Amino acid sequence: MSCVNLSSWGHACSMLNRSRSSPSLLLLHPTRPVSFSSHKRSRPSSVAAILTKQESAVNEESVKPGFNFKIYMVEKAESVNRALDAAVSLKDPVTIHEAMRYSLLAGGKRVRPVLCLAACELVGGDESVAMPAACAVEMIHTMSLIHDDLPCMDNDDLRRGKPTNHKVFGEDVAVLAGDALLSFAFEHLAVSTVGVVPSRIVRAVEELARSIGSEGLVAGQVVDIHSEGLSDVGLEHLEYIHLHKTAALLECAVVLGSILGGGSDIEIEKLRTFARYIGLLFQVVDDILDVTKSSQELGKTAGKDLLADKVTYPKLMGIEKSREFAEKLNRDAQEQLVGFDSEKAAPLIALANYIAYRQN
Repeated sequence: MSCVNLSSWGHACSMLNRSRSSPSLLLLHPTRPVSFSSHKRSRPSSVAAILTKQESAVNEESVKPGFNFKIYMVEKAESVNRALDAAVSLKDPVTIHEAMRYSLLAGGKRVRPVLCLAACELVGGDESVAMPAACAVEMIHTMSLIHDDLPCMDNDDLRRGKPTNHKVFGEDVAVLAGDALLSFAFEHLAVSTVGVVPSRIVRAVEELARSIGSEGLVAGQVVDIHSEGLSDVGLEHLEYIHLHKTAALLECAVVLGSILGGGSDIEIEKLRTFARYIGLLFQVVDDILDVTKSSQELGKTAGKDLLADKVTYPKLMGIEKSREFAEKLNRDAQEQLVGFDSEKAAPLIALANYIAYRQN
């Protein structure tokens, strides 16, 4: 199994693959503990504009001829939006459901649910069996954004070009909307998944819970918060944050799709590694965009990591080295898809390229 090699930036790495017997994520640098020296602290919009012309051109050149990534993304995102709209309907208490729908249906690229659907289809499954899982992942992602934007966290006023949830509904309702989305995600996955044997649904629920808990997304959030203002944060520490905070849910989306689609253990673990690479890639690119794009271009506040004195890849490595690292992560991710049917793998290859070359 190949791994992310940081040797060109002065780091050795460990195996990316993790044992199925262990509930914790095995990181690129799993043996070094993280320590701290101080503590600081509607309706969906159109998905037709998901990709810019530049992104379309890059991706269409990189995948199987005849595969149109832009059409694929628009169709999949519209399917996801319809499923989300049906899953979280407007009902009593009206305020909480309005708040849930406000952020859940605010648009976005739907990268995580599309990854889930693409992984399911890659291993021979049908989109319908993975759609509840895809929606569950997007609900949890939305929860993380609502909570991330709160004054006690990142204190952001803008998300996807719109006022953040707490700016519209207040902090109290925003917290509860996130909580409600989190709990309903598990209900939806467990109750709405059909055509899959119960053991695989249970496995999917376990995977989702682990990816967002105290050894997954929450771990990344906590370490990120406690790292603000520290002067001695290195690449291993930063990698820990983002493999948990960002990559864990992307990884989970792909793994859920492959589990529910009927993938073998070998296929699931190859796709897990693919997803871990693109999860870290997503954050490296996000860090680059935060310092190279405007708020208008991003649809969220630009430069906020710099203002919060957060450590980022450009801060530690510089822009050019960060871009080189992103290119390597993309190459290593796509190597994991060798051996799969090339036509079925085309969406995941294109998604990796999209994450690498996105402009917002």
